[in-house]
Amino acid sequence: MDVSTTLWVLTVVGLAALIAVDFFIGRKPHDVSIKEAGIWTVVWIVLAALFGLGLLVFAGGQPAGEFFAGFITEKSLSVDNLFVFVLIMAKFSVPSKYQQRVLLVGVLIALVLRAIFIAAGAAIIASFSWVFYIFGAFLIYTAWKLIQEAKADEPEEEYEENKLLKAAEKRFGVADRYHGTKLWIEQNGKRVMTPMLVVMLAIGTTDVLFALDSIPAIFGLTQDPYIVFTANAFALMGLRQLYFLIGGLLKKLVHLSYGLSVILGFIGVKLVLHALHESGVHVPEISIPVSLGVICAVLIVTTITSLIASKKQAQAEAEQEKAEGAEKDSIEA
Repeated sequence: MDVSTTLWVLTVVGLAALIAVDFFIGRKPHDVSIKEAGIWTVVWIVLAALFGLGLLVFAGGQPAGEFFAGFITEKSLSVDNLFVFVLIMAKFSVPSKYQQRVLLVGVLIALVLRAIFIAAGAAIIASFSWVFYIFGAFLIYTAWKLIQEAKADEPEEEYEENKLLKAAEKRFGVADRYHGTKLWIEQNGKRVMTPMLVVMLAIGTTDVLFALDSIPAIFGLTQDPYIVFTANAFALMGLRQLYFLIGGLLKKLVHLSYGLSVILGFIGVKLVLHALHESGVHVPEISIPVSLGVICAVLIVTTITSLIASKKQAQAEAEQEKAEGAEKDSIEA
């Protein structure tokens, strides 16, 4: 897909305008209701769908299919990020009315850093076609690792600050409490960071770690930097509302890791086949319609089986509590 500089500028300006509107509407700190989160989640999904339809009309079915496949993949991987965001919010004891501001700025930081990753990835792919072997092998390894972690069923760990964040805290110092939405304050004659800025940096830099598998994954679906960037942008920009909408449902998605591992493994195989094809080996390549169908099917099956398993687990726990209650009553009697 041949994208002019003008189109790139218009796209970035358009996305910036949407972010500005989102920021203006949510500028006053408040607790986000399910209704508000639901409305804005739908708005961002509709905007992404309209963008994809625009690609279909003006660029054809191939770019549109690549965008939708990339968007759905990035969105599903972003849901997995929400588990860590919950841990970060708990770690820094972020007041509920400030969480939306933290997520908005944190996601903006992540979007800028991902744009740098995408530009670097596109440059590497353009110069070295063999990098597809590395991307494919890395995704297959990540898929295997996800399955192992899911099988281990280890208890939820606490969030641990990365080295970059610790270095920033040591260099500038951190205030002992939140000061509204302020990022810097004067304390004992010294300018220090507030916990608000620290948690924003934590969200943004942590998301970059997730980009290590999501960026290769979307490059496995399309090598067009424009589609890679816009799919990432739309997936990330709706993440804040999704956090409040499905925050309570995250623990019910017990099979999400299995679903994501299948998707990453599938894209990894697709990348290896593409690399072999580029090397002159006659192997079948997986088309975008097939990729899109597999990704959607895996997510649907994963969601259904997760909800069924969560329901059975809740019923078993309720029966166990009832039995323990009856036993206690009999002992007292």
